Order: sequence, then structure tokens, then C-alpha cells
Amino acid sequence: MLTSVLSKTLRDQTRSLIGWCVSLALLVAMYVAFWPTVRDQPSMGDFLDQLPEAFRSLFASSGADMSTPTGYVQVELLSFMGPIAVLLYAVGTGAGAIGGEEDKHTLDLLLSNPVSRTRVVLDKFVAMAAGTFLLAAVTGLALVFEGRFADLELDVGMVAATMLHLALLGVVFGALALALSASTGRTGTSRGLPAVLAVVAYVVNGLAPLVDWLEGIQKFSPFYQYIGHDPLRHGVDGVSLAVSVGTALVLLVLAVMGFRRRDVEA
Repeated sequence: MLTSVLSKTLRDQTRSLIGWCVSLALLVAMYVAFWPTVRDQPSMGDFLDQLPEAFRSLFASSGADMSTPTGYVQVELLSFMGPIAVLLYAVGTGAGAIGGEEDKHTLDLLLSNPVSRTRVVLDKFVAMAAGTFLLAAVTGLALVFEGRFADLELDVGMVAATMLHLALLGVVFGALALALSASTGRTGTSRGLPAVLAVVAYVVNGLAPLVDWLEGIQKFSPFYQYIGHDPLRHGVDGVSLAVSVGTALVLLVLAVMGFRRRDVEA
């Protein structure tokens, strides 16, 4: 029984994960296909320069140059669409981990087996984290291999570092959704609140260079841990990595505690 919850959860996610993987590979392929056109248009750099400073701060990494592979990927994929895709999966999976079982009236059947509530939460978390890391890995592999067909050359090590930070961003918000799901059993709240907090964290990280009072709290934003040190250029940041892992573990502990104390509706 120690592996049954995990294995069943992974089996249940198989079709969804395949769909997500294919979709992300196609999304990357679309951006790769656009790269030769963007590379040959110097006016794209001028377009970024002409954007209001707040828009540049939110949607383009500092100093990003669209005429280079790194700058193009940062602006077009890593600053917005990539995180959105990973967060949608992680938050949706975390929210459905416990609340989804209750909605389907299968949680009482699951708990009638000789498996502890702690084990249920841990296995659900591992399944969510595994799926999130898989999506990040597929995105990174697609960037490296598909990019070669359009001369979008990226350093493999730097791509791997970026995908590691991207996966941890998803796991943090997925763990938050799981904690809410385990503590309340409400899938709507478990999806909605992490989504709102993700938007707030994104805005805080993006506008902090322009707004003095946001600068003091920028480093608390999970988006800062993800992209603040520019992993596509500088690789893995140990401090950001530790903060992300620590945050996810704290949220996991809260999820276990919340589920163990709560009465489950049949």
C-alpha cells in the first residue's frame, strides 16, 4: 500500500501529462519557427525599447536582446507563457489532489484502505512534483532539439538550470494549492487563491525595479527565485534553489497537518 496511492495517481495523470507534453512541445516549436523572422528584423529591438518602462519590466528581462537566441527565448517564452503553462498544471493538480477526490466521492474509499492521511498527502505531492518536473524537462528538451532546426542555439547547461528553476516555481504554487485542498477540501478556493497569489508575485517581481516600496519584498516572490538571477545566462542560483525547496516543504508540512486535522465529508 505504500506505493499504491502514488502509482494510482500517476496512472490517472498519464493521459493529461501526455497532452501537456505534446502541447508544450508544439508551443516551443511555434516560437522556434518564428525565430528566423525575428532575428532578421532589427526593428524588434527598437519595438522593445519603445514600450513603456513598466511593460518592459513585466514582460521582458532586463537587457534582453531579441536578436539573440537567449534574449528571444527569455522574452517570448520564459517570462510569461512558459510559467503560465507550468503553473496551470501544477496548481490544477495540487488543487485536485484531495479536493478532487472529495468532489468525486472517492476520498472516503481511499482512506478506508490501510494507508495514512500523511501518506496520501505525500504521495499526491510527489505525483504533482514529478509531473511538473516532467513538463519542465520536455520544455527544455524541445528548446534544445527543436531549436537546432532554426539555428536557435542555446547552452544546454543553462537551459537545464532554467528548467530546474521553472519546475520549482510550479512546485511551490502546486504545494500551496495542495495545502489549501487538503485543509479545506474546496477545489475552487484551492485553484483560485494560488492563481491570484501567482499574479501578485509576478507583478511584484516585475515592477520592483520601478517601485521603491516593492523592492524590499521582491525577494519573497517565487518569481524572483525563478528568474530574478537570470538562469538562462548565469545558471543555477543556490540561494534561490534553497528558498524554493524550503517554501515547498513548508507548504507540504502544512498540507499534512491540515488534512490530518480535518473531518472528511463522505
